[in-house]
Amino acid sequence: MNEMQEANNVDEDSELDINEYKEENKVILKTHEIVNIDLNGTIEKLDNGYVESKLVTIPEMVADDLGLIHGGFIFSAADFAAMVAVNEKNVVLVACECQFLSPVKFGDIVYFKAKVRHKEGRKRNVHVTGYVLDIKVFEGEFKTVVTERHVLKLKLIDEENEG
Repeated sequence: MNEMQEANNVDEDSELDINEYKEENKVILKTHEIVNIDLNGTIEKLDNGYVESKLVTIPEMVADDLGLIHGGFIFSAADFAAMVAVNEKNVVLVACECQFLSPVKFGDIVYFKAKVRHKEGRKRNVHVTGYVLDIKVFEGEFKTVVTERHVLKLKLIDEENEG
């Protein structure tokens, strides 16, 4: 084998190792796996503590005859992005401070970026922004909590104190 062939073999092996590494370290979605992506957006990029998603507006989101998209759909897509950025099986929203900065109309595509900015124990604060083209239409700070069990299976009242 000549030097060029050996170099090519090393490059192929290195490339294979890099691809295996990327596959092994790929971030897998752990939360909100069956959410309706038509209403909440599709995940475009997923990393630890970060997500980019895309919401394509559809007729079911329209609030009036001028094509205004109801803000609840924008909020829902932003909330979904925040939950996916945390990406823990049992994550719930406990508070949010947000601003709707510009209206969204039918036919717009809203791109969201969500980043976990603070992590303390089970608490996670996630900053979410939404853009249509280069116009910021949404910004919010989502406060979440990661629970041991599903929120619907938690005992919220101490049974000893009932009665």
